Amino acid sequence: MKKLLFILSLIFLSAPIFAQKVDSIFFHLYTDSLKKGRHNYINVDGKLSNGKWQPLGSKEIQFSSTIGEFEGNDLVLPVNMKEEKVVVKAVLKNNPAIWKETTIWIKTIPEPEKLPTNEEILKPSRQKRNKG
Repeated sequence: MKKLLFILSLIFLSAPIFAQKVDSIFFHLYTDSLKKGRHNYINVDGKLSNGKWQPLGSKEIQFSSTIGEFEGNDLVLPVNMKEEKVVVKAVLKNNPAIWKETTIWIKTIPEPEKLPTNEEILKPSRQKRNKG
């Protein structure tokens, strides 16, 4: 019985040895362009050795970019930047041989000054329907 308990305790203590490792990383961006002066979330997922996916954050990934500052997974771009695109690099901290780099364009169409209110959106159309 003591041997069995000893073996079981070794197995539980060595559990991190059997943990899944990240085989590769990928960018899964929520947008096709970034906005100046805003927090832009950079989504990086890791593909595990068992084939499953896991979201990765700044705890696991070292982020860098050609412009802007990272706050966690958020890339904050200066409002007055002139660049048309940003190159973002993600490196797996516990295995720097695993990394990805991507180019992301900057949004060029200006944001509307005022978004419509709920009432303006829900207001019925004033056009008459053709009853034919």
